[in-house]
Amino acid sequence: MSKEVIKIKNLSKYYGNIMGVKDINLTINQGEIFGFIGPNGAGKSTTIRAMLNFLFPTSGKIEIFGLDSVKDSNLIKEKVGYVPSEVNYYDYMKVRDLFNFNKSLYPNVTQKEIDRLCKLFDLNQNRKINKLSFGNKKKVAIIQALMFNPQLLIFDEPTNGLDPLIQNKLFDELLTRQKQGVTIFLSSHNLREVEKYCDRVGIVRNGKIIDVKKIDQLNNKNIKKVVIKLMKKINLSLEGISDLIYKNKELSFKYKGEISKLLNTLSEVEVLDVNIIPLSLEEDFLDYYGE
Repeated sequence: MSKEVIKIKNLSKYYGNIMGVKDINLTINQGEIFGFIGPNGAGKSTTIRAMLNFLFPTSGKIEIFGLDSVKDSNLIKEKVGYVPSEVNYYDYMKVRDLFNFNKSLYPNVTQKEIDRLCKLFDLNQNRKINKLSFGNKKKVAIIQALMFNPQLLIFDEPTNGLDPLIQNKLFDELLTRQKQGVTIFLSSHNLREVEKYCDRVGIVRNGKIIDVKKIDQLNNKNIKKVVIKLMKKINLSLEGISDLIYKNKELSFKYKGEISKLLNTLSEVEVLDVNIIPLSLEEDFLDYYGE
């Protein structure tokens, strides 16, 4: 049985009369990469801040490594690396000085590991913070989160501002750590990276969890996206077809049913090309929010 690293039970947070999140229930297991997705204002950052005791829950309970997120906050933070969506530092510090300060907080941090991470993410330690771009400041936060080899990583929009090469390097590093048993909680608007790297995904809307599923379950619901190139417009009548759009001699729709029945139907009309693909997480996500 997998070891539970994060357990959120009936978490609610209100800002006065305004609901941040309500009745959030989640369990994240050791070694899992868990994606947390939803539009702006859905409650993702509120949930993360409550996990890290930056916000006090109105009700409910959060346990991390079996420890209470409020009573045992300091012990939890010794085991957690965190990257916020927005990073702020003292402008006139050098990157190296900031990392030296981190070394004083975590006895297992070595200069060798800091140098390795800076080389990996192409970060100059001699630059002053106020001279860094947003992307390079995000690199600083990522290196701070990784340098002491925490057992849990909580990342809130970690790839914002990073170029594609650095994004790939980041996920290569995360996958290596996952193999070592590290648990990763990833909140992101980049649904492609969630689909590619996460084991499960939680979908949040209006402060509530509306679904938690394995990525392969989201992509194997027997719903396909079908795109057909035609010589002329046709009337296609088949059970299981929805969201039919015809534009520029191209017919697209979603289909739930047996592919053989669809192909038999298409064999009766003049078709130039057919493309049948599984729904992406992005399309599935949009379906949730179109309900």
